[in-house]
Formats: sequence, C-alpha cells, structure tokens
Amino acid sequence: MRDMPIACSLDSQGLSCRQSDLRTSVLAEAEIIARLPNGVRWTFRHAPDLFARLAPIIDGERHCCRFLQIAIVADQDLGDVTLDITGPSGTVEFLESWIAP
Repeated sequence: MRDMPIACSLDSQGLSCRQSDLRTSVLAEAEIIARLPNGVRWTFRHAPDLFARLAPIIDGERHCCRFLQIAIVADQDLGDVTLDITGPSGTVEFLESWIAP
C-alpha cells in the first residue's frame, strides 16, 4: 500500500453531510467496532442484504477518500462479516470522526 495524503475530495459541507449519513447507515448496525493500528474494523452478523447496503458506502469512499484501503471478510457458514477500513498514519482519527456523535 502506498502512502497517500489523508484528503477527502468533498468540500466541508459535503463531508459533514457524508459523516452524518454514515453515522445512520449500516455501519451503525455493527455488533463490534474496533480500533486497528491503522484504521477501524466493523463486525456485523449475517443479514441477507448486508453486502447490498455496504456496497454504496464502499463505492462512495473509494471515490472521495482515495487514501483508504478497504477489506471485507465473510466467515464461513453465513458467519460474521468484517469490514476493515485502513490507511496511512492519521486514518484512525479520520475514521473515528465518522462514528463520533
């Protein structure tokens, strides 16, 4: 992973709206939210439409916050799904601004 600056292409109003939307999105349904050394992990229980609801979030972030690396792991037998969003130094604080009330 190459180091990219932590920069969102949204203006301050767009970023504020995006953060507000993310706080009430499927991310709020995570069973566990854990801080990683370089990002945040959301853990979800299986739900039939989980991937369909995660896809627009992932696609949106890949466009506006190109420094983020995103990984999804789905456990066998319809087990938990983890979403890891990581990046360069400072990413944890950036991501925590998404989930802070």
